[in-house]
Amino acid sequence: MIEKEKTYLYWLCCCPHLGAVSIRKLYEHYHSFETIYNMEEREFTKNHLLKASQEKALQEWRSRISLCKEEYAKLTQRQVRFVTPWDEDYPKQLLDIADYPMGLFVKGRLPVKDHPSVAIVGARGCSVYGSQLAEEFACTLAREQIQIISGMALGIDSASHWGAIKASGATFGILGCGVDICYPASNYNLYESIIRTGGILSEFPLKTNPKARNFPMRNRIISGLADVILVVEAKARSGSLITAETGLEQGREIFAVPGRITDYLSAGCNQLIQQGAEIATSPGDILEYLGIKYKKQLIIHEKNANSLAKKEKMLYSCLDFKPKHLDDIMDNCGLTLSECMSILLELELGGYVFRSANHYYGKKL
Repeated sequence: MIEKEKTYLYWLCCCPHLGAVSIRKLYEHYHSFETIYNMEEREFTKNHLLKASQEKALQEWRSRISLCKEEYAKLTQRQVRFVTPWDEDYPKQLLDIADYPMGLFVKGRLPVKDHPSVAIVGARGCSVYGSQLAEEFACTLAREQIQIISGMALGIDSASHWGAIKASGATFGILGCGVDICYPASNYNLYESIIRTGGILSEFPLKTNPKARNFPMRNRIISGLADVILVVEAKARSGSLITAETGLEQGREIFAVPGRITDYLSAGCNQLIQQGAEIATSPGDILEYLGIKYKKQLIIHEKNANSLAKKEKMLYSCLDFKPKHLDDIMDNCGLTLSECMSILLELELGGYVFRSANHYYGKKL
């Protein structure tokens, strides 16, 4: 595609009320984005290509062409690329979905074509156990050259990105806002790290604020870029399940981590498994599906507990992956407060135990 045509496509992609499907319909009819810009008023509704409200918005947007051309020319200065389906490095997996983006804004780089990708999604308000599990899965998969895709949200998404970064692997954050906006703002360090190790992608123009309606659209790109979708923790009704359902429609394989039937954060995963999703009990399950040889299993420090002293072993056996309060630990193991605090500190330093806020402790993966 010549640069001039790309400029007019950029103008269209920035137009409110026009989605990817509408833009593609216009192009398939007129075969030129510049021609679309020059069309007479009511031409699109006459040809049944747009609704009257969409045509009105497009006509009003015509006055923004000069500004859009200026913005497009400055993208390189902002270290942002505008990638279209006609560009060689546009992700070919996305072309398999019915409503593929007509333009992607990219900070960093795009996923490599010949490396498999796994999308890891889950609850924002995840448990410590879920966060550890997501990080461990992502870290192990990234070590095997698997690209990790997620949405940079708090919780499971963030843990997955950090897991890939920990393994010096490639990870990609798909946003429901412009790539020039870090959302959530508290994830700025993660945002910068993802740009260094992979890329930040969005179909929304720069300066687009995160809005609720943007995230279901964002989710189809997360699933579209992936060969496999892994759901770690999810409520019975959640955005993660929407991503999984979208992935099924796109022909992607769905894996879910099973959980306790009494745990509301496991309800969505257990529901997916009931409906036919594959069970993920270790990264090896996913690697096996992808045809990658892998002998190691997810190892927990439980296996190393034999090396602990008698009191340490006794206290450790009273812990679970779900954090317990110090008072409950004392009641279960029968040790004094000073003994418990001393042993818990040793176990924490040894990597056996993690500590969350307000004196809660749990076993570490």
